[in-house]
Amino acid sequence: MAVKRVLVTGATGQTGAIAVQKLRERSDEFEVVSFVRSEAKAQEKLGSLEGVVIGDMKDRESVDQAIAGCQALVILSSSIPVMKEPPQPGQRPEFEFPPGQTPEDIDYNAQKTLIDAAVAAGIEHIVQIGSMGGTDENHYLNTLGKGNILIWKRRAEQYLIDSGIPYTIVRAGGLIDEPGGRREIVVGKDDAFFIPDSHMPHKLPRADVAEVVVQALREPNARNKAFDVVTREEGEAPPTSDFAALFAQTTPGL
Repeated sequence: MAVKRVLVTGATGQTGAIAVQKLRERSDEFEVVSFVRSEAKAQEKLGSLEGVVIGDMKDRESVDQAIAGCQALVILSSSIPVMKEPPQPGQRPEFEFPPGQTPEDIDYNAQKTLIDAAVAAGIEHIVQIGSMGGTDENHYLNTLGKGNILIWKRRAEQYLIDSGIPYTIVRAGGLIDEPGGRREIVVGKDDAFFIPDSHMPHKLPRADVAEVVVQALREPNARNKAFDVVTREEGEAPPTSDFAALFAQTTPGL
């Protein structure tokens, strides 16, 4: 089997760094290209500069250079709100986005640039990581920094589907920093896990998201699927090991 060259954006993020490590561990299947803005942060988060390309995903020329020769793209980048200042007692914190790093900039326009470059480069598969909650325009996350982050993410998902490139859109639940491989992974659609009588937790270890990314690149029936993903509580059910069966439960389209 030929080794698949994969470009990963957001590679120095908390989830991205785990995904890169998991892909590196499967060197017989994948060659990883980590697309980052900071060499120092890449060294810190990834442990080495192996396969690291420095660039800006908002810059088409930079993206074209990074994506050359790749067969797959994993989009793990996301805008991140920052707290304006510590809140006073009893007050909610206020957030903002750094200049040029708003959800419209990063979660939509930059992703459009990535997808357009992928089309031009003949990329065979894009795995895009988003967030649950996109069906509700009044979701709390949209209020952070007045950024409408879930709305922009949803538009980028539709842009990917319309591009014609085979896609896997993974909308993650509430990310937690716990070991992966210990929980049953559950997939759904249209934020059904938020329905009160669904009795489903919304937690998802970052390591399990990273594993879903790796398996989506490996399993043919993960292609042209979009789904929400959470996990059951540890010990509540056997951990997921059959990812072909998991992806068989997913469906195409937003």
